[in-house]
Amino acid sequence: MSDNNIFTEDILSPEFLSDDIETAADESAGPSLIEKALKWIIIVIVVLIGGELILLLVVNPCLPLSRVEVTGMPELDMAMVLKQAGITRRSSYVSVNSRKVEAHLKALSAVASAKVIKGFPNSVRIVLEGRKAVALSFVMLNGKVCPVFFDYRGVVFKIGYEVHETAASLSIPIITGLLTEQPFLGMQLPFMSRTLLSDLARIQEAAPELLAAISEITVTRKAFDSYDVILYPVHNPVRIRLGSEVNESMLRYVLLVIDVCVAKGTKIEEIDFRTGTASYTIKGASSG
Repeated sequence: MSDNNIFTEDILSPEFLSDDIETAADESAGPSLIEKALKWIIIVIVVLIGGELILLLVVNPCLPLSRVEVTGMPELDMAMVLKQAGITRRSSYVSVNSRKVEAHLKALSAVASAKVIKGFPNSVRIVLEGRKAVALSFVMLNGKVCPVFFDYRGVVFKIGYEVHETAASLSIPIITGLLTEQPFLGMQLPFMSRTLLSDLARIQEAAPELLAAISEITVTRKAFDSYDVILYPVHNPVRIRLGSEVNESMLRYVLLVIDVCVAKGTKIEEIDFRTGTASYTIKGASSG
């Protein structure tokens, strides 16, 4: 019984209790330091990530553009394009308004369309599409004969030849009778003329060899905004009179009739297709 009392006293002695308290305190202090260290590490990581996000999302888009690319019309001077677009060395991703830049670039007579693509955070790409000539006319400017180029919308987008161009190398028909006033860049022809140019553009797209067989097209105006079209083939001195509509099938038929007449040795002055049936003129005599 006395042994049991001695054992109980030993357990409840101050020395034994103090050892247990110190051991428990040490065990609770250990995890607290680790938690504090982890918290600081997490705070540092969050601050670094936040700084990177601020730099990427806020600072970089406000800095001057690192790259500006212009594609689609290498014949245009890049400095001139950027000036027209309003883009300078100080322009940034944030300051560039895509719609305004596109509108400014479309104001250039040679530009048919413009697309501005902004690359986050500090680059801009400009894609230009130039107008394509479907016909040309010749006018006198400052005492010199100069070509005037039209696109399918009837817009005058170029006056004069480039250094590498010649009339023969262009492979587009010459039109007379369209211009009634002194031309200027950006000028647009009346709707009546635009209809003809649209027809020519469709033929040029589908069968360019047909237009290459025509050297000149004359527009003869009639009353009530109507007109007739006269074609002159490249290899035959014959007039081909059409109505206001010109299309691929009609042009093929016209050239076929000419080939048949040439094969027969018939010397034709004019062929009239306005009624849908070919009638031709030979030295003042009419036949059908």
